[in-house]
Amino acid sequence: MHCQKIDIMNIQHIPQIKHTESGNFFLLAGPCAIEGEEMALRIAEKLVGITNKLQIPYVFKGSFKKANRSRIDSFSGIGDEKALKILRKVSETFHIPTVTDIHTNEDADMAAQYVDVLQIPAFLVRQTDLVVAAANTGKVVNLKKGQFMSPESMKHAVQKVLDCNNENVMVTDRGTMFGYQDMIVDYRGIPTMQQYATTVLDVTHSLQQPNQTAGVTGGRPDMIETVAKAGIAVGVDGIFIETHFDPANAKSDGANMLHLDYFEGLMTKLVAIRTTVNSF
Repeated sequence: MHCQKIDIMNIQHIPQIKHTESGNFFLLAGPCAIEGEEMALRIAEKLVGITNKLQIPYVFKGSFKKANRSRIDSFSGIGDEKALKILRKVSETFHIPTVTDIHTNEDADMAAQYVDVLQIPAFLVRQTDLVVAAANTGKVVNLKKGQFMSPESMKHAVQKVLDCNNENVMVTDRGTMFGYQDMIVDYRGIPTMQQYATTVLDVTHSLQQPNQTAGVTGGRPDMIETVAKAGIAVGVDGIFIETHFDPANAKSDGANMLHLDYFEGLMTKLVAIRTTVNSF
């Protein structure tokens, strides 16, 4: 049974979010991982300028730790509290909300002291205790759709949050496994999931090519614009994009991030598409 429309989160419930009356999609964007204060502030400043110019509601994204790396020697973070303090500084400096991933029940309470939105990674979205721990903080919860799950099955993850008396929940499609080393976006899933939650399309993770022999995930950044345009055309509520000023040397997910230099051009096109869709 689908949740009633009244339960669907209004993005105005995200603290400090701006431009909510613009009619635009909202945006979750930033680097994959917090590598340091200077890089985080540099990326945030650029994105805040673009989103203010284009009137896009914006949430800064950055993982305080990467717990689901392919190899044990992959970069996992600069230290939990250090990275979380950087996320707080980004929020205080630019007066914007922030989102980060959590991986354990203990992460939920810790991260909730620093950020506005707690994100459940796709691999972990079936972990009831983790979803409940996030919901019980009272923060907005972003549930990434498992690569192995149907859009329809995500209503049960949403219901777990609602059952904790927290209606501030959204879901994010990040592609579905297509064979062993590729992902595909089924755009039918967007209106399906919108029946029971605010729905986001994670463009860059949908273009990952996981399970590579080398143990380093590949990607198709050349397809970012294609996937993003299609998501806006079918009416997705929000867009999630990881970006960096030097993707080739990023410590995590560089293979599928959008170069920061291309961000404004893409957002300009997406806003134009959204304006057209809104006119129908």
